[in-house]
Amino acid sequence: MSTKRSLPEEDLTCPVCCDIFNDPVIQLCSHTICKGCLQRYWDIKKCRECPVCRRKSAKGELPRNLALKNLCDAFLRVGSSGDARELCSLHGESFKLFCLDDKEPVCVVCQTSRTHKNHEFCPIDEAALDHKEELNAALAPMQEKLELLKDVKKTYDQTSQVIKSQAQRTEAHIKKEFEKLRKYLQDDEADRVEAVRAEERQKSDVIRKKIQEVNREIKSVSDTIQAIQEELKQDNVSFVQNFKATMHKTKCSSKTPEMVSDALLDVAKHMGNLSFKVWEKMQEIIEYAPVILDPNTAGPHLTTPQLTSLVYNDNMGQVPDNPERFDFYHSVLGSEGFDSGVHRWDVEVGDNSLWYLGVMTESTCHKVSVYYV
Repeated sequence: MSTKRSLPEEDLTCPVCCDIFNDPVIQLCSHTICKGCLQRYWDIKKCRECPVCRRKSAKGELPRNLALKNLCDAFLRVGSSGDARELCSLHGESFKLFCLDDKEPVCVVCQTSRTHKNHEFCPIDEAALDHKEELNAALAPMQEKLELLKDVKKTYDQTSQVIKSQAQRTEAHIKKEFEKLRKYLQDDEADRVEAVRAEERQKSDVIRKKIQEVNREIKSVSDTIQAIQEELKQDNVSFVQNFKATMHKTKCSSKTPEMVSDALLDVAKHMGNLSFKVWEKMQEIIEYAPVILDPNTAGPHLTTPQLTSLVYNDNMGQVPDNPERFDFYHSVLGSEGFDSGVHRWDVEVGDNSLWYLGVMTESTCHKVSVYYV
């Protein structure tokens, strides 16, 4: 029943660009084209012809269609004017009424037509007011939802920053702890390597001395053999005269040395169960197993330095309101739970006169009051 503009838009449209004419020119065939559209068409086709009927166009400057240009300018002004009123497409009249049955604006002529016979009407301004009130009522929940979404986004933004901060602190803590472990392992490695080298020096020194003794024995026996061989070369008289002394030399040779026991390195002592021994020794430096606190559950008034202690602050901290966090009590959970066994804790409370220690199930709601016993 309605149209956005009262002027015939289809008659003001260029057949090439399908938009409102811009600087229209008339050809010999009477077809009107935007000057720019026509020039681009000619540049592509390499000939001057009408884009609509393909008839040859006259050479030279084509005349401008000033009347059509003025209509197009007026049409565009009306279309862009904020005061322009929509008109009935059937009767060309302004919409002054609203049909309550068909839910559409109508003119006074439409009111008496067969189409709207026996229909109820109200002034268009009243209908607009009622519709605005209805739309505003429907808009209120959406605005509330928008505010809620903004709050959720704010919480997510805070959570994102906390995640980054947690990651940085956790990474630094991990690196620090592993640096301690590496230092311990490096020192232990150096001690064990030095123990191997010390045993090597001690046993190598023993073997070196044994080698020196054997070398002296080798020289002594070699000299004796050489002397006896020289006696064998003597004339018979001299040989017989010296036989007793020469024979005595063969009986005075030293006892053959035995291999030294426990001469080799005690490899089993140095390498046997090495990983277990290192782990076992590391256990000696750990006096106790600290309870690692979960900062994601700490109440907004609590901070958890080093994740092993609690500090209470009068001012509430800027922390995300995640589901795991306690709201009503100044509480925090350990990072790991258990489902069986006997457990005990040693807690340093300092000068604090009020503190709690206990257990709770994993499913306990953290957003309601929790009673301590």
